[in-house]
Amino acid sequence: MTLRMAPQAKDPQLLQGSEAIADAMIAAGCRFFSGYPMTPFTEVLEVMARKLPEVGGVCMNAESELEAIGMAWGAAATGTPSATGSTGQGLSLMQESLSEITLARLPLVVLNMGRAQGDYYQATRGGGHGDYRHLVLSPADAAEAIDLIGLAFDLTERWRNPVVVLGDYYLAHTARSVTIPAMKTRETPEWALDGSSGGTRHAKLISPLGTAKQRDDVGYDIAVHYADCVAATNEMIANVEPLAEVESTDDAEIIVLAFGTPGAYVRAAVRQLRSDGLAVGFIRPITLFPFPSDLVARATQGVKSVAVYENNQGQMLDDVRLAVLGNAPVHFIGGLSLDSSGFGIAPDLEVSVLVDRIREVAAR
Repeated sequence: MTLRMAPQAKDPQLLQGSEAIADAMIAAGCRFFSGYPMTPFTEVLEVMARKLPEVGGVCMNAESELEAIGMAWGAAATGTPSATGSTGQGLSLMQESLSEITLARLPLVVLNMGRAQGDYYQATRGGGHGDYRHLVLSPADAAEAIDLIGLAFDLTERWRNPVVVLGDYYLAHTARSVTIPAMKTRETPEWALDGSSGGTRHAKLISPLGTAKQRDDVGYDIAVHYADCVAATNEMIANVEPLAEVESTDDAEIIVLAFGTPGAYVRAAVRQLRSDGLAVGFIRPITLFPFPSDLVARATQGVKSVAVYENNQGQMLDDVRLAVLGNAPVHFIGGLSLDSSGFGIAPDLEVSVLVDRIREVAAR
């Protein structure tokens, strides 16, 4: 596959998160992108439609999320570095295909520009059929999103497994100074369906049912393929290092956890409380799957309390409880907070509010 090179950004730029994410995908080698407009995903699609053709790529504004994921599946099968996305509502429509893409062992980067943080279960557990898992990365801001987009394309290429990048309205619509990395060229993988093996009696096959050729006179055991998928998933989980931001946990009596953009507000609250003399620490999981369970378990040994903030009814809370395993009581200090649009611009996501909630945990 030949990639045309675009001009490189040599200096920091003030970019909205949506544009920074699009530029990062192009720099990471993405050459096919498909989606259906749904805020706060729409702006990423608009930027990709404008910029991807400039480097020889293709962006498709699909008729629906069902068509978008189908187009991405086809592009990925040719070995073209591909991505798609939506909000959680749109990704609900993609779940069947996402599960089968995973069982077909295809690389694909999937953006979830969520509304609030109610898509944690969807991202980390998935809603499709079969025995599969997706890697999940959650940036706190546009600068980190750029790094994680690059990592997502590296991981999906390495493991032939979809990688979800979980964002939100704040990430999409907040502008900050960022630097886009140099353009990366990716080679066409040997498994790609590029048409070169057609008619050779050695044609390649990519399918959620496996790569074995099927004929009436040839037996076929799908259990072999499913077992191979499990082995590949286990190897991936064992070799992908969980990432987290950790601050002030060594002497902490209370540790507070949050993910995504709300993590920046929680971190500010923790810093304010430490300046007031409260022994409080902070952990922000960056890989939501695999979850940094060992890190959380070590950090919470000997603490008095653990607090979890999420802009939902408590979903990462389950993973925290599993990691803590009774080391300390786990208190939920979040809750669904929305504006009238339902996009997740949380009225109660303020440092002063978070400070009060953490103090309440400390007083118990």
